Amino acid sequence: MLPYWILFLIPAVGVLAPYRLTPASRPAIWWLVGSLFALAIGLRFQVGGDWGSYLGYLDHASTMTLLEALSREDPGYYLLNWLAANLGGNIYWVNLVCGVIVMTGIVAFARNQPLPWLALMVAVPYLIIVVAMGYTRQAVALGFILLGLVALGDGRVRIFVVWVLIGAAFHKSAVLMLPMAGLAASQSRFTSIAWAGVATLIGGYLFLLDSADQLWANYVEADYQSEGGLIRVLMNAVPAGLYLVLHRYLQLNEDERCLWWWLSLLAIACIPLVVMSSTATDRVALYLIPLQVFVFSRLPLISTDARWSTLIVLSVVAYYAAVLLVWLVFAAHSHAWLPYQLVWLL
Repeated sequence: MLPYWILFLIPAVGVLAPYRLTPASRPAIWWLVGSLFALAIGLRFQVGGDWGSYLGYLDHASTMTLLEALSREDPGYYLLNWLAANLGGNIYWVNLVCGVIVMTGIVAFARNQPLPWLALMVAVPYLIIVVAMGYTRQAVALGFILLGLVALGDGRVRIFVVWVLIGAAFHKSAVLMLPMAGLAASQSRFTSIAWAGVATLIGGYLFLLDSADQLWANYVEADYQSEGGLIRVLMNAVPAGLYLVLHRYLQLNEDERCLWWWLSLLAIACIPLVVMSSTATDRVALYLIPLQVFVFSRLPLISTDARWSTLIVLSVVAYYAAVLLVWLVFAAHSHAWLPYQLVWLL
């Protein structure tokens, strides 16, 4: 468990340390921290519930031609495996590239928040440790979506669409985020909705049309139950409720206010949906994890009293320390992450 606690403590120290980095040193420090996390994700050995499945992707890709790899579902991930196999690489090459993509999105998103170290700390227990080290394809898609959310918060709808479509090449479910481009627009709404509509149709055609029946059968009709799905949905619903109540105090521009209002509504809507289809809703809810990072890293802004702000920060740190502890000790599948093993040390 110790390596996971070290990963958690790195940003926690950044939150709680009494000193402040100089502006000139911040990019280098963030680059070093992001690289450390990317290495931890990419060079892990037999860590994550789907470790064996991803070895199968690499073996399968090694027998394909380039065109065959590009014609598969999730062509971005198959292409990455095809390149690794044909360049003499292995699963660590694939995982390291995926780790770099995920951490690029997380760091860009965290640095866009007023308390970036708090944002990174919130991301560690579930987004980085569980998702990035367990659900590689969807984690990469989420990394691109985080880059898109930064752009969408600034009103750059087209950039958001591009990032989401790239993410969908790694996990097709990412196209479900495309309608946000239209819903979240505070200006030029007609143009934004048109852009989002066209992009959604194109993305749905490219990534979902051929497999829609299979996805429906696997995730809905099969009635698979994702253990802990309701808890993970509630983890998104809590910051969603806080946002809907407190958004006026979070120092947002109109584009950000609209974007996170819709994402909060979607997170709350997942509560009844998870009862009907646990696994399907749980997978979609992964794309709402940024809501936790966004809201909890801004929550201290609701008070202008330094004492109250400090208390809120300490409460967030304690809450996510508890999340990590409970997951490591009690989660049904945490054994697949324990012990953490680094390939260089084998």
